[in-house]
Amino acid sequence: MPRVKRGTTHTKKRRKLLKSVKGYKWGRKNLIRLAKTASTKGGAHAFADRRKKKSDFRSLWQIKISAFAKENGLSYSKLIYQLRQGKIELDRKILADLAVNNKKLLADIIAKLK
Repeated sequence: MPRVKRGTTHTKKRRKLLKSVKGYKWGRKNLIRLAKTASTKGGAHAFADRRKKKSDFRSLWQIKISAFAKENGLSYSKLIYQLRQGKIELDRKILADLAVNNKKLLADIIAKLK
């Protein structure tokens, strides 16, 4: 079997790996063995945290809506219940935006529900 010298391929692969870990601390940015594990774990965390971000935003929206509801003498759950009973289908993202940027409009919606 002929001998295979992987000069350019091997170099490109290492260069690509080191480029992906640019900005990491200590040996993880310039030692191949450490860089490989750092890159793998970094990718795994990035994948998981893209999913987790959705949960984090939903929690933030709930906090904003809850704060607005308390200002208007309601609890978060009662506000959501009243919106459901009134057939108003606004998602939490829009409700949170209204609670922060357009309180008067949201207050009018709640007044119509009562």
